Amino acid sequence: MRPAVSSSFPAIQSYIYAVVFSSFCVVMGLLWDIMWHMSIGRDGLLAPPHVVIYVGAIVAGLFSAYQILNLTFSRNHPGRSQAVPFWGIFYGPLGAMFCVWGALMMLTSAPFDDWWHNTYGLDVQILTPPHTILAIGIMTVQFGAMVGVLALQNQYRTLPEAELVLDGPRATRLKWLFAVAAALLLAMLFSMASESMGKFESHNSVYYATASIVLPFYLLAVGRASLLRWPITIIAGLYMLALLLPSWILQFFSATPRLGPVLNPITNYQPFHFPMLLIVPAFALDWLMHRFEKPANGQKKLNDWLLALIYGVVFMLILLAVQWPFGEFLLTSPYARNGIFLSNSWSYDSPPDWEFRFAFAPWYQQSPADFWIGFAKSLIYATLSARVGLYWGNWMKNIAR
Repeated sequence: MRPAVSSSFPAIQSYIYAVVFSSFCVVMGLLWDIMWHMSIGRDGLLAPPHVVIYVGAIVAGLFSAYQILNLTFSRNHPGRSQAVPFWGIFYGPLGAMFCVWGALMMLTSAPFDDWWHNTYGLDVQILTPPHTILAIGIMTVQFGAMVGVLALQNQYRTLPEAELVLDGPRATRLKWLFAVAAALLLAMLFSMASESMGKFESHNSVYYATASIVLPFYLLAVGRASLLRWPITIIAGLYMLALLLPSWILQFFSATPRLGPVLNPITNYQPFHFPMLLIVPAFALDWLMHRFEKPANGQKKLNDWLLALIYGVVFMLILLAVQWPFGEFLLTSPYARNGIFLSNSWSYDSPPDWEFRFAFAPWYQQSPADFWIGFAKSLIYATLSARVGLYWGNWMKNIAR
């Protein structure tokens, strides 16, 4: 019979569920907003996608602020001893602090974004100044959600062995809450970097250089911090679902362009592009971490720099082996032009007969020598990124409040 978790172990506070839900809202709202710009164009401060994003900000801010104020004004609160002091006045969980600041940034960006649209018109890039403020706020909220879950999850690591039950219902909820929160932040990171990591760029070294900087750092950090057995694979799978489900659903809803010129007279929402097949190199990282993070038969654990080199190089080689042919399939194959692989998506302001719509444009092509030089640099970037990720993962494993 398995032992029960200590009755003194704290319950999962409602604000934890609220901030993970907020992270879900802002990612769904963001993806809807991207598809809105591709399909409709004109929007306003209270356009439906914006409302979903603001709901996420408000929920995260209110629930987190209540948690902070409750600990601040309840001097005898049992959780105050583990709270983080701020300005010598406020006390609260570290995750709640992040969420409050992120929510404030998100709500501050709203009137700025409205002014930007009224002054400069339709966005031509994802990272305009107001969107950059919004993105930083969103990621701060999402990171706060991860930290809030980690603070509880990591307390399991400190329990005596007799009380440690990592497959109990509460521990299982925490492990999956962390995986969902991490996957939603990964979806946000990919959306921000998507202008350099789309199907058009998949045969260019810039694609892999961008991936080498962003992905090993993040995936190894959450992989080392998680208590799931295959955390990176699960998080990569959830990230793909988070990006695909809105596109798979919204493409069946009507949408009419409201801002000229209308070069492609569409009648339905145009979906966001298909995400990277990250689940394959993610599985390789999980397998390597099982092999090297817990060496058997008394073998000595490898130095983190050597681990970073192994993880980074293997990740990039497998990513290249998977994404190069898959990128070509998405761009050139008629079998990808459907509602599953989404390669039929084309914004209303782009001419549908463009000669490079289904082909690699000359400005994205490189000579073999140029590509391999660029890819060799990406191996260096991936090693450094992986080393920072392992360091960050160690820090996240120690978050306890």
